[in-house]
Amino acid sequence: MATTSRSYGGVPIEQRKARRHAALLDAAQEIIGTSGFAKLTVSGLCTQARLSERYYYESFGDLDAVFSELFDRIVDEIGQAVVTAFVTTPTDIRAKTRAAIAAAIDLIADDPRKARIATVEAQLNPALLMRRAEVMRSFAGIMLAVCAGEVGAEVVEKAGDQAEFAATHLLGGLWETTNSWLAGTLPVTRATLIDRSTDQFLLTASHLIGAPLD
Repeated sequence: MATTSRSYGGVPIEQRKARRHAALLDAAQEIIGTSGFAKLTVSGLCTQARLSERYYYESFGDLDAVFSELFDRIVDEIGQAVVTAFVTTPTDIRAKTRAAIAAAIDLIADDPRKARIATVEAQLNPALLMRRAEVMRSFAGIMLAVCAGEVGAEVVEKAGDQAEFAATHLLGGLWETTNSWLAGTLPVTRATLIDRSTDQFLLTASHLIGAPLD
């Protein structure tokens, strides 16, 4: 016999669960982003989300799982912002590259909570070490796919393993440079950070393909 999802107030139960899940992640972002992961507790999380603890256990097994999902959500936002900025900038490769880098930096820099979570707390959490490495490889893959679309897949393939190495190296450098800038130890303006990062990406890409991209 077929079953139907129950609804309350006209809202299907799965939609209500999704809303509670999102509310818990929003609450975690506020707590971790302002006070750090060490201050995250089940009771505090549920109080911030205005939900009973039974709804926490409906969505998560432990607090590391909460942090991991929150990190993934922020990373997904960055990835979507970067790709959207690149493909919707209808000009030359420099402008498209700059727009993509600016989108990533702006998203983090404009919300201090996300900046702390992505650049500080994530590095302190052992449970996220492997996930951070996976994210970097994923971003490198996206970068290479975008590059192949611009200069041709055969050009990227010709560069071989060096292309993947360069993409990973550039992204790691951008990550650490942005961390230093956010921490105030790299005294440059946001525009300068974006412009110089763009220069580095284009210089490396030009070297790999053996032709200037700028």
